[in-house]
Amino acid sequence: MEIKFPVDGINKGQAAVDQPVNTSPDLNNVRPYDTLDNRMRGGQRPGLDKRYSQQIGGIASPIIAICCVTIVD
Repeated sequence: MEIKFPVDGINKGQAAVDQPVNTSPDLNNVRPYDTLDNRMRGGQRPGLDKRYSQQIGGIASPIIAICCVTIVD
């Protein structure tokens, strides 16, 4: 069985069995071109860079809880 990479992207307009050629009903974090070799073969999107270099928690001071506070006016 030959499985081709969906280079034409996502198509949510049809059922999975009726998908146009080279499309997929569900994709997540992929792109058709590999950036390292600059050729079409399918690859994953790069990860995000760290915004801050400061380390939070660790062995000496572990994180006990993280919570979200929302204020509604």
